Amino acid sequence: MRRRDFLRASAPLGLAGLAGCIGNFQTQSSASSRFTTVANRKEKVYYPTHIDGMKMVGMGATGRYKVGLMYSRPHAFWTITDTDTNLSQVPEKATAHLMASIWDEKTGTVLPTANVSAEILKGGEEVDSRTLWPMLSQNMGYHFGDNVELSGGGTYTAKLSVGAMQARRMGELRGAFGEQTSIDVEFEHSRSKLGNVSYEQLPDKKGDAGAIEPMDMKMPIAQVPERTDLPGALATGVSGDADFVAFSPEENPHFVADGKSYLGVSARTPYNRYPLPFMSLSATLTRDGQTVYDDILRPALDPDLGYHYGAGVDDLQSGDSLTVTVDAPPQVARHEGYETAFIRMPKMEMTI
Repeated sequence: MRRRDFLRASAPLGLAGLAGCIGNFQTQSSASSRFTTVANRKEKVYYPTHIDGMKMVGMGATGRYKVGLMYSRPHAFWTITDTDTNLSQVPEKATAHLMASIWDEKTGTVLPTANVSAEILKGGEEVDSRTLWPMLSQNMGYHFGDNVELSGGGTYTAKLSVGAMQARRMGELRGAFGEQTSIDVEFEHSRSKLGNVSYEQLPDKKGDAGAIEPMDMKMPIAQVPERTDLPGALATGVSGDADFVAFSPEENPHFVADGKSYLGVSARTPYNRYPLPFMSLSATLTRDGQTVYDDILRPALDPDLGYHYGAGVDDLQSGDSLTVTVDAPPQVARHEGYETAFIRMPKMEMTI
């Protein structure tokens, strides 16, 4: 079996869930228990039916890790396994939608680590415990979250276990975040505090192509550079409504062998430039009818280049043909507005 065929068969970090389909999706309003249905959504990024506000409830840190903890009213989201989506409805006893964002305190780079779990304590007793989903939402980008059950008002402690980052670290991130760690965040909860979180309906925009703007938050948001700001930008493509930029920086990463060039591919959402992590990407580079490279692109993170996928290849030349294949789409849960995009992603043909 070819390596990329294996990757297609074993999509990275597959999110457990029942098979779903694109077409009719249901969303559960966080303001009520009723479901609303919008028929025949296109496989594109669109304005959601509403904007759920959120409240920062606490921060924690250990070493270079920094975490911000937020919550909002409980709401539905979609998980994905390979290309199958599943609506995760709001549990009957859910109190809040808990979210965590993790970043490097030194560079402000948001960290797309793979595994984050939360044990929630009140008065030293566990009230909830779960693995948080890696998620993508229009107002805060990449984060971790799930609906949780809290036990009335009071003081809580969220004990977060953060797994080692799997992407290759470049630049000032080299050598960091390679081990699991834990972070405690204390926060206060009350019914009135959660009830005051904003909720805005979008009757005139819902379903239209576009995205709400990122929220103004007291912490970094994961965004990749503009296409024109990526060093050595070579070509662009679009697949599954995601934007792709191929680039080759002048200075190679430390893991690229002498005599090679670094080929990077930045995959991002339209409108907000959020990185799309946990994909399986591969590339074929041809020159004068001869194959120069035909293999996977590995995930990597650089404070200046952002989250991307890359590999060392023979020197790139003008006129080279580049085929980028999505062997598995982003294996991240999606909030409303992203659940129909970034799933069916045909290969892209580019010219250097």
